[in-house]
Amino acid sequence: MKAYRKENVPLAKELRKNMTPWERKLWYEYLRYYPIRFQRQKTIGNYIVDFYCAKARLVIELDGGGHYTEQQQEQDKRRTEELESMNLSVLRICNLDIDRNFRGVCEYIDAAVKQSLSQLR
Repeated sequence: MKAYRKENVPLAKELRKNMTPWERKLWYEYLRYYPIRFQRQKTIGNYIVDFYCAKARLVIELDGGGHYTEQQQEQDKRRTEELESMNLSVLRICNLDIDRNFRGVCEYIDAAVKQSLSQLR
C-alpha cells in the first residue's frame, strides 16, 4: 500500500460522492467493470488521484479546462513527477477526449494497463 496523508481521506470521500461528469462517465461506463481493480479518488502521498490501479501501478488523471493555465500545468508537472518517483505511471486524459473519443480513451487505458503489467513480470 502506498503512503498517504490521512487528512486527505475525508476530502477523497467527498470527491467520490461529487465526481465530475467526465469522472462519472469513465468510472460507471468503463473502469468500474474493468477486470483489474481500479479505485477512484484514491489518496497517494500528498495527493488525491482521480483513478488508481495498484496492480498496474497506474494513475489516471482527468484534466478539464482549468488544467491548461501555465500555473496549473506547472503544478500538474510537479504532481506527475512526484507520483512517478513513487514508481507509478501517470496517464493524463483531457475531458474533451472523454466527450469526443470515449472508446479511444478506453483502449488507451487498456493498453497502458497491459503494458504496465507486462513490464512488472
